[in-house]
Amino acid sequence: MSQTLTPAPLPVFKEKDCDLSIIRGRRVAVIGYGSQGRTHALNLRDSGVTDIVVGLKPGSPTRAKAQADGFVALTAGEATAQADVVAVMVSDEAHRDLWTREIEPKIRPGAALIFAHGLSVRFGLVQPRPDLDVILASPKGIGPRIRDLYEAGEGVFCLFGVHQDATGAAHALGLSYAAALGCGRKGILETTFAAECESDLFGEQVVLCGGVAELIDAAFMKLVEAGYPPEVAWFECFYEVKLVTDLMFERGVAGAFAKISNTAEYGAYLTGPRVIGEASRDAMDDVLGEVRDGSFVRRLMADYDVGSPELLARRRLLGDRLIEQVGARLGRIAAEH
Repeated sequence: MSQTLTPAPLPVFKEKDCDLSIIRGRRVAVIGYGSQGRTHALNLRDSGVTDIVVGLKPGSPTRAKAQADGFVALTAGEATAQADVVAVMVSDEAHRDLWTREIEPKIRPGAALIFAHGLSVRFGLVQPRPDLDVILASPKGIGPRIRDLYEAGEGVFCLFGVHQDATGAAHALGLSYAAALGCGRKGILETTFAAECESDLFGEQVVLCGGVAELIDAAFMKLVEAGYPPEVAWFECFYEVKLVTDLMFERGVAGAFAKISNTAEYGAYLTGPRVIGEASRDAMDDVLGEVRDGSFVRRLMADYDVGSPELLARRRLLGDRLIEQVGARLGRIAAEH
């Protein structure tokens, strides 16, 4: 994007703009009790939502945790049949079958579906009936961190959107739900399912997970292959990443650069554009195209439908990388007394 562009800012809502009484008056079914599901259920309850059930597979390993936390655990279909609001908090690739087999046959007319990520709606894995409200409430953080901040009286930003407003009340309900998660303490930004989903997939692949992981490993291996000790390469290409990104998070990139050495800053200006040059930008165009046209999601689901062999094989290969072995050895050294 050209640095001269000034896109219009998104609408932002705070606690004062949200009516918590709306969600407090509904029965909420949280489907799934993993990282996001547990946090949503606990934060909702602590915000005064008294009627919450959890929907899980009969043999789910998280059933005991949900019950220990004081929630009634039902099957997804049973939980859906009793609910005014159904919050789908299972993994993206599971939405399709869960929707067709358990949620769609049971969900009440006029009920609300809430998603923490827009993928399944944006790419048609879930096709909600026209009589349902369909809402995005996507807190920007991992579940346990969202919970910790909530308990500390703080919150995280949330991306919020209404895909379908069957009742005329979806907007107010969605804001109420997001505020009950604690997000009104920070900021609830209104967007669309498509914008949230497509930018999220792109960001994960190009920066947060794919890009960062490959950049770190490629730089680490380049030093090792050039004869530098793996331990030294690990510190310079991996360990210090957190130090710099924490500084960027606190101060912005320009503020972080003002705090690093002149040597590091000068080298960054010369080298950053060489590493992220036209070839990298062309690859980003390809990735964004695959996200937008659905080819990435089709490949994800094709792998999922046969037991995720590609995902599992790549996961094993990642664990076998030299950088993982060096990091584990340094971790053991640090733990010694």
